[in-house]
Amino acid sequence: MSRFGDLKNIGVRLHHGDVSFDFVGRKKLWYSISALILVLAVGGLLGRGLHEGIEFKGGSVYTLEHTSASTGDARHAVEPFAGDSEPIVQKVGKDGIRIQLAESNVDKTKVIAADIAKQLNVSVDKVNTQVVGPSWGKEISKKALQGLVIFMILVVIYLTFAFEWRMAVAALIALIHDIVITIGVYALVGFEVTPGTVIGLLTILGYSLYDTVVVFDTVKENTKNITKQTKHTYSEAANLGLNQTLVRSINTTIVALLPVASLLFVGGGLLGAGMLKDIALSLFVGLAAGAFSSIFIATPILADLKERSPEMKELARKVGARRASDAKQAKAAAEAAAASDSPEGHPDVDGETEQEIEAVPAQGGAPGAGASRSRARTRPGGKRKR
Repeated sequence: MSRFGDLKNIGVRLHHGDVSFDFVGRKKLWYSISALILVLAVGGLLGRGLHEGIEFKGGSVYTLEHTSASTGDARHAVEPFAGDSEPIVQKVGKDGIRIQLAESNVDKTKVIAADIAKQLNVSVDKVNTQVVGPSWGKEISKKALQGLVIFMILVVIYLTFAFEWRMAVAALIALIHDIVITIGVYALVGFEVTPGTVIGLLTILGYSLYDTVVVFDTVKENTKNITKQTKHTYSEAANLGLNQTLVRSINTTIVALLPVASLLFVGGGLLGAGMLKDIALSLFVGLAAGAFSSIFIATPILADLKERSPEMKELARKVGARRASDAKQAKAAAEAAAASDSPEGHPDVDGETEQEIEAVPAQGGAPGAGASRSRARTRPGGKRKR
């Protein structure tokens, strides 16, 4: 029961510093874990590449509703028109099929739609066709990249004025970290990159930035006028601020991941909703990566950058000198206490001490005889000194 009580009050204990996890002190461990994840993500991106949807590279999409045909039948029907590219065939809902080809010629897509209807024994009217030209897809890719760059610039400008440039740099590195991991996961799992993916990516960047700003705001409060004291270094004060917001970061991340997980596994997996799956995967991966970077990456990088400044180097020197002095005084006090408790610290048996003794009349003495008082010099053992 006591353990449950400790777990329940962990947020209060972290805020007051009764419990503390050394995130900043173990930065090399977090950097190593992050580097490993980034290597896997970049490897997937360079190896398999991104599977772009027709909105980005152009092509044609054929959607059939209320059909008993299987995905294998649909793939077999469009193979003669696929050419060098691989056709993408997906199940949509309970009885729908979605086919994507690289062909974007309008006249040819009409022929393909008619052949699909014939092969799958459906009416041509039931085959919905969508054609996207490659030039339009390139324009969409360009606009998405421009939006991302503008977002990054605005983030740096805002954080520089609201906090300081070191916090802006740390937040920017954390955002790039989240983008690379999310895109790398898309490459590894082979999910299609659609406008829904871009929407989800921008959403998680805003969430990751929000979480980082909350931590930085607490760090800023803890490090205000920090050079006027010599008890804590900047890294220690920053680590305290991170611990104070740790429970909040974990709780908000879990609450955000639960509905996103239902979108990904229920909407995308069970119901086969393609757009939901595209958005949900980017949200799920991005939220997890954003929580990791806010806790393990952004604040340690900030502490690294801040400790390089001359004033923080001087503060670290003063803190070290004070702690060395305190340790020396504590050692001297311990040695003095140990000496006082040892036998050499007590008066020797031959030492003399003054003790006042009250003489008591002997039994049988004359009544009325007054009690006589005398002073005697005695030894500690009670023996009278002659």
